[in-house]
Amino acid sequence: QVQLVESGGGLVQPGGSLRLSCAASGFTFSSAPMSWYRQAPGKERELVAAISGAGGTTNYADSVKGRFTISRDNAKNTVYLQMNSLKPEDTAVYYCKNLWLTYWGQGTQVTVSS
Repeated sequence: QVQLVESGGGLVQPGGSLRLSCAASGFTFSSAPMSWYRQAPGKERELVAAISGAGGTTNYADSVKGRFTISRDNAKNTVYLQMNSLKPEDTAVYYCKNLWLTYWGQGTQVTVSS
């Protein structure tokens, strides 16, 4: 049974930082390309960042390049998203996803507001 459990969201001021975590189970994590998506109110879910199974290749949406960093710890079956220089437009529910599967976790809310 595939499980994806996101955590680490919260309320942060503009310019602040948050680190999201996603604990995965139910599949061979170390070989799975993983990703972070986000969905803001009234908008479609969008891909934010992705990382290859071994972690050597990463990709980012233009809107977050230079501010967000995706990483993974295959020993812990966990993928992370370090978010720096946060902006109000980063406010959304953030989800992690195995790019090969259609399962979604419950997401974690990130709110950037003063």
